[in-house]
Amino acid sequence: MTLPLPLILDDAAVRRHLTLDALLPAIEAALIELAAGRATQPLRTVMELPPPGSLLFVKPALIGNALATKLITQVPDNAARGLPTMIATLVLMDTDTGQPLAVMDATWLTELRTAAVSAVATRALHDQSPKTVAILGAGRLARSHALALRAVVPVHEIRVWSRNPDNVARCAADIDGIASPSAEAAVIDADIVVTVTNASTPVLMGRWLKTGALVHAVGAPRPTWRELDDEAMHNYVVADHRHAAETESGDVLLSGAKVQCEIGEVLAGQVKVPTGATVIFKALGQAVEDAVAARIVYQAAIEA
Repeated sequence: MTLPLPLILDDAAVRRHLTLDALLPAIEAALIELAAGRATQPLRTVMELPPPGSLLFVKPALIGNALATKLITQVPDNAARGLPTMIATLVLMDTDTGQPLAVMDATWLTELRTAAVSAVATRALHDQSPKTVAILGAGRLARSHALALRAVVPVHEIRVWSRNPDNVARCAADIDGIASPSAEAAVIDADIVVTVTNASTPVLMGRWLKTGALVHAVGAPRPTWRELDDEAMHNYVVADHRHAAETESGDVLLSGAKVQCEIGEVLAGQVKVPTGATVIFKALGQAVEDAVAARIVYQAAIEA
């Protein structure tokens, strides 16, 4: 018996079929299910590639009617080639038969679902007063975070910094933000700070954070990498997944920080974060998020 060919969905198709309106509630539900132990998700596999600094991540998950595996390559030298430093491909399968249903470009899926996780956490961890946002990093995730955060809280100002001033200027123009001359200048007095860099040593210092700030620590997905210094990490730490944070996150491991809870526990009303606390939300990008996002894309594609 010959299996039918899976749908092949390129970047344009994924962008057509994946919206924040559909994604935000799906991500919230997935994080609650993950925290409750009702999803199957092993830790990601990471393989080093040449040249040094290049990596392959393999991320499988099963949640509800979504069975998926995402493959991500991270190649820092791609920036000089005019290519994304991260390229992702996802295979969605039937949960009963294992039959491939779709193969899709997951670059935009990854960018939007990563920002959607930060947006969902922002709704749970911050009030609805106007916010000043600092974004450290000026790549694609900076742009998707600007989009997603504006969808859930009123944003007064977005400041952008990275080590490359040209990238900062382009990003600031793209997101209607302000280019900052330094990381410290971007972060001082910011209500929300987003770190989306390729840094392996800290770019965010705890002494810059105002009391009550919310930090979305998104980069540094390896045990020896970090974006935040010890002082920053010794605030109230919430993780997207405790086991992943305590196994894969250099920010957590190298600082000796304690993960207080998972964001799914907060979303489910099981944990209340102390009022006025400075919160570090350490997100490593969980495979269940990719799976539910892929299911949205596939369902919309077959209906179309």
